[in-house]
Amino acid sequence: MSPYPESRNVILLFVLASLPLFFSAHVEDPEAVVADVMRSIENTTTEAQRRQLSEYHCLTGNPIDDCWRCDPNWMKNRKRLADCGLGFGRKAIGGRNGEFYLVNTSRDDDDYRNPRPGTLRYGLRQKKPLWIIFKRNMSFKLKRHLVIESDKTIDGRGVTVRISDGPCLVIRFANNIIIHGLHIYNCKKRLVDGDGIQIFRGSNIWVDHNYMSNCEDGLIDAVFGSTAITISNNYFTHHDHTILLGHNDNFTMDKKMQVTVAFNHFGKGLIQRMPRCRFGYFHVVNNDYTRWEMYAIGGSAGATINSQGNKFVAPNHIFHKQVTMRPNTPKSVWKHWNWLSSGDEFHNGAYFVESGSKSSSIYAKAWSLKPKLSSLVGRLTKEAGVLKCQKGSPCWVRL
Repeated sequence: MSPYPESRNVILLFVLASLPLFFSAHVEDPEAVVADVMRSIENTTTEAQRRQLSEYHCLTGNPIDDCWRCDPNWMKNRKRLADCGLGFGRKAIGGRNGEFYLVNTSRDDDDYRNPRPGTLRYGLRQKKPLWIIFKRNMSFKLKRHLVIESDKTIDGRGVTVRISDGPCLVIRFANNIIIHGLHIYNCKKRLVDGDGIQIFRGSNIWVDHNYMSNCEDGLIDAVFGSTAITISNNYFTHHDHTILLGHNDNFTMDKKMQVTVAFNHFGKGLIQRMPRCRFGYFHVVNNDYTRWEMYAIGGSAGATINSQGNKFVAPNHIFHKQVTMRPNTPKSVWKHWNWLSSGDEFHNGAYFVESGSKSSSIYAKAWSLKPKLSSLVGRLTKEAGVLKCQKGSPCWVRL
């Protein structure tokens, strides 16, 4: 997906692809990261079960949420969130090492090159770490997309923040970003593709507890060498091309892509790409798939997909019940790809077509750990989406 006008797409994309990264995106041992995720889920659920009858009734077993949500003083301790990441995007600390920046107006600034202080655009354009919060409930209908610079947290907790009916969020050649607690929907194509969140050559990105639906292109696209990403606790609904991870089958720079997709709710009106993967390594764990029209998890170009402890419920009204799809690829090719399912739960005839081998060394560490049973997915994803956080109370009710 290109973030540039059609007339310049081909030239600019090839030029950008040839440039060296100005930030370091370390490729990690994928199974060590997966094993750490599984241990965190196991340990947190055990603690939640032990204390579920105590005053810590907000514990859910979701290791991200249980890290910070029980604190009634979460508003004073907002930056605690930065210590709670999991998976490949866990190193994203956003603006933890910077000042708080207060957005006090939802007015879109026509002068996008020199936006006014107090606007969201101004905060996102700063070349320093910032933890961005909002003065009150706000709705943004943008004329131009918002470009997010490195070392930023967008924290929508405690208010209702909507970005809709115009171009939305773009991460371009940036790293270390947290996007939390936003309603993002009806995003339009103007100069850039109509994605809710477009990640173009980004790394250390964490997208957590957002509501996303009905955009002109993807809800989340991560392309052109993006990596070290976690997509967690989001509520996705009413959309066709949900999550794209990888530019195209010829763009080999995406071989380094590593993404964790965890604790999300994939709901009504979704067609495909939950996610759609290319080349890299993708850990899809403890998500709730309540339905899909074409497929849930798909991919090509030899992507490695590790599906663990998900719950797949195929809708009753469709004949195609397969969870997986490998578009335009003969079986003689895809049978060697490592697409494996462990601890997943299937309903209404849903089924996962595996390929590759569980004896492959790429799975050696993670497969020694049993995934948390999919029967717990309802509990782990119960409050996926934007949370209703109120001052002086634990932040534990979903809007």
